Amino acid sequence: MDLAYLQQNYDALATVFVQNPLPFAVGFFSVYVLVTAASLPFATLLTLLAGALFGFWPGVLLVSFASSLGATVAMLVARYILSGIVLRRFGSRMDAINQGIERDGAFYLFALRLTPVVPFFMVNLLMGLTKIRAFTFYGVSQLGMLALTMVYVNAGTQLSNLRSLSGIASPVLLGSLALLGFMPLLLKKAMPFLQRNQAACRALKPWNAMRPKFFDRNLIVIGGGAGGLVSAYIAAAVKAKVTLVEAHKMGGDCLNYGCVPSKALIKSAKVAHQMRYASKYGLQNANTAFSFKAVMARVHAVIAAIEPHDSVERYTNLGVEVLQGYAKMVNPWTVEIALNSGQTQTLTARSIVIATGASPFVPPLAGIETSGYLTSDTLWDAFAKLDEIPKRIVVLGGGPIGCELAQALQRLGAEVTQIEMADRLLIREDAEVSSFAKAALEADGVRVLTSHKALRCEGKTIIVQHNEQEFSIAYDSLICAVGRSARLAGYGLEALGIPTSKTIETNEYLQTIYPNIYAAGDVAGPYQFTHAAAHQAWYAAVNALFGDIFLGFKKFKADYSVIPAATFIDPEIARVGLNEFDAKAQGVAYEVTQYGIDDLDRAIADSAAEGFVKVLTVPGKDKILGVTIVGSYAAELLAEYVLAMKHGLGLNKILGTIHTYPTFSEANKYAAGEWKRAHQPTKLLAFVKRFHDWRRG
Repeated sequence: MDLAYLQQNYDALATVFVQNPLPFAVGFFSVYVLVTAASLPFATLLTLLAGALFGFWPGVLLVSFASSLGATVAMLVARYILSGIVLRRFGSRMDAINQGIERDGAFYLFALRLTPVVPFFMVNLLMGLTKIRAFTFYGVSQLGMLALTMVYVNAGTQLSNLRSLSGIASPVLLGSLALLGFMPLLLKKAMPFLQRNQAACRALKPWNAMRPKFFDRNLIVIGGGAGGLVSAYIAAAVKAKVTLVEAHKMGGDCLNYGCVPSKALIKSAKVAHQMRYASKYGLQNANTAFSFKAVMARVHAVIAAIEPHDSVERYTNLGVEVLQGYAKMVNPWTVEIALNSGQTQTLTARSIVIATGASPFVPPLAGIETSGYLTSDTLWDAFAKLDEIPKRIVVLGGGPIGCELAQALQRLGAEVTQIEMADRLLIREDAEVSSFAKAALEADGVRVLTSHKALRCEGKTIIVQHNEQEFSIAYDSLICAVGRSARLAGYGLEALGIPTSKTIETNEYLQTIYPNIYAAGDVAGPYQFTHAAAHQAWYAAVNALFGDIFLGFKKFKADYSVIPAATFIDPEIARVGLNEFDAKAQGVAYEVTQYGIDDLDRAIADSAAEGFVKVLTVPGKDKILGVTIVGSYAAELLAEYVLAMKHGLGLNKILGTIHTYPTFSEANKYAAGEWKRAHQPTKLLAFVKRFHDWRRG
């Protein structure tokens, strides 16, 4: 049936309609439903006929309901027949699609209905594969198809004058309908911006009278640790006028109390351990007598050697104004600085970045304040004054900091007892990793007490509870390493009403409730790593300097998809992405591939043949979900997987990369090889075997 046939038989159909109007209309409606439900190519002609026979408004009413009902039937049939097959084949992908449909399905369907480039029968089929509700599908379809229905019904009222179907809907008309269809999508995309803008206006309204007409600075950064230094560096690099305020030591916790001194101590402890057990390498065990004061002097020398990288002089030369003092925000644009010199300076800035870091958390144990406890911040200066290492040391905490300090101090001659309330060390890692860490520490002589709860301190004794029994542990030094708390007090957060819990609450752009005040690093969370702070600082600085251009539409969401971490005990533990603990908690399907480093040639040559590489991948795919490495140089080996995950490279790419022999990095290639062997095409290989058998005659 075509347009010419319809025109030739119009008179006969009109006669039947005049003689039996109601039965004819019911029959026409039923035929239209069947045609659209079966996706037959006659719907357009029937729409024209409806206009010719019934007139404009009755025709629109009839076709609108019939086409929507038929489309819904087609969608449900497709769902019944095909959705099970598609779900079995593309289960994980369909889950993501259905989440999008649940959130924005009505908007997308409306856009498709108003965009005739996509055939309507194809829309019915595709939507049938999703979990869109039938009632939603029907209602949106009726509304979305109404405009085009009216165009064709109106054309049908002039049936005798039509020359072709192509002339009914002009490109201009179709383009207009498509634009109309995308308007709801554009509005939905704009809604978060509008909501943020509205919330920002409400937050700033009480302060608008204090807003300066001109600003002293483009950016003020509070805090001179990793997050603050990178934020200030970026601002200076793009020629913004930036002031960095630091009250104490430049470089923050990492340089002065954390990463740098701890790794220097760990290195000295490792050398002492290797000397003590030199026979492991075919040498004679050596006397490890040493000066603890000299060891601590080396730690401070390492800090001093790295210090220029984060110094006032360096950042001043880079174009950053560095002020040493305590900064406090008095309104969203003004910072009052109590300089260390005793003077006070007030500056205004278009944007502010808070990067005040974190400090050690001290548990509220009875008697701890008079116990003479140390933290990961204070132990470096305290130990530097000692001629000998404290004989008995208690380390409170089984996280990365506690484990690193416990092993290093034990190797340097102390008798270390490590107390952890949880049932295992490194509670965020997989159970086998925790067991490995405990075994490594105990092998060095650390007394590891898991499932032990610290109750109180009595002089130089700590009372702990295990299995409802209390007992005491005497010590010469008590080190609290149970975590770190964000520095939130004294910066004006309370007066400005900026919400805080354990950290400053920010959105995905690292903004607080005020659109021009950002937070980065430990004070913002969720990670407490130097590299994570530097990573966040890029987003905070760029958004602060450029986020309000183009009405604030262009900002960068902080990306936490690939954040590596390492615990520098010996052997090391390093991880990126998901481990099994996380994957199970999040309900993520995964496969595990594991390669034992005891099989690695270089590890055997170095007498370091222990540990493993454990890779989680998407089931049946080489896409990497996460990696845990335990062994020598684990943190270095992890970098290859961080790169692969960041740029979407799978295990096949790692397997196809040449790795120098003999190196520890080959462990990554061999892990990829284990995955490949587990996914080899067995049927194809069976055929190839028969082929080679045939070739031998």
